Amino acid sequence: MSQDASPPKAGQTSNGLTYAAAGVDIDAGNALVKKIAPLVKATARPGADSDIGGFGGLFDLKGAGFKDPILVAANDGVGTKLKIAIETGEHRTVGIDLVAMCVNDLVVQGAEPLFFLDYFATGALDVETAADVVAGIADGCRQAGAALIGGETAEMPGMYAAGDYDLAGFAVGAAERGGLLPRADIAEGDVLLGLASSGVHSNGYSMVRKIVELTGLEWSSPAPFDGGRSLGTALMEPTRIYVNPLLHALKQTQGIKALAHITGGGLPENLPRVLPDGVSAAIDLSEIDVPSVFKWLAAAGGVAENEMLRTFNCGIGMVVVVDPTLESAVTRALADAGETVMRLGQIEGHKDVPVSFSGALDLRP
Repeated sequence: MSQDASPPKAGQTSNGLTYAAAGVDIDAGNALVKKIAPLVKATARPGADSDIGGFGGLFDLKGAGFKDPILVAANDGVGTKLKIAIETGEHRTVGIDLVAMCVNDLVVQGAEPLFFLDYFATGALDVETAADVVAGIADGCRQAGAALIGGETAEMPGMYAAGDYDLAGFAVGAAERGGLLPRADIAEGDVLLGLASSGVHSNGYSMVRKIVELTGLEWSSPAPFDGGRSLGTALMEPTRIYVNPLLHALKQTQGIKALAHITGGGLPENLPRVLPDGVSAAIDLSEIDVPSVFKWLAAAGGVAENEMLRTFNCGIGMVVVVDPTLESAVTRALADAGETVMRLGQIEGHKDVPVSFSGALDLRP
């Protein structure tokens, strides 16, 4: 190099370009791992010590008390609810949503959630934001009794706009052989119970965001359906995790034949997934206690009842198919575990549609 050579440009060393200059900060990633380690440790359970940092997470099924288990796996995301988290700066509750969407899908098959892994992708890693998200994930894991045994943080410059990130979750559970749901004895006369949702949960947010846009409201505006909170905070209410109450009811009674997690597609699309051929579900919509958020969405967006039912849970986050002779025992077990239980209808013989509705949702503001 000659005496008058130019000094290295910003982002370069005397040996050339650095990874940090290309947009990936390894030090930030290491700082995040250090910051979240206590959160992860707090999710330890029998079968897992929840240490992180290795190339893979370990789980001991025998240590968790299983004798002849069938493993059940599920994965999911949070959808465009993330846009509200990003725009409001409220990042912690989406971690609970992420866990809920996965573990609720495990428990409907009769499985106990065992462990969880997350995937966090962003353009440039913000340690505080990522730590808030993982704190929510750890909170959700504790609620579900699952160990957070690992995950991946991907920093991908150019893939995401500034401040944006995406999430995916992966959960594994287990049930003893012979204990999986749905049972094969679902029949006419079985009772349909609904468990109350905590709000919109994590489906339908593209419509939610469109309705908010049409109203001209800001995320910081008072929520028209919840005077005590801002609109953004109210709409970020996390998805209810039904794991512990359902596992309690499954252990306390022999009356639960099937469970349906009410997510995208609502009651019309999710309940048929657990029904055998030859039967249908009859639901009285007037029995649903519709939360105020859905009444506001319907009125503000001019959304018809059938579209509400296909887009949102409308107040029912889980449906329980129950032996009619054990309805009282199942209802009592669920209520004792903190659930709000609604009697929605019953299983009937074959009809042209797998789910038929009577009555009407009370969508009056």
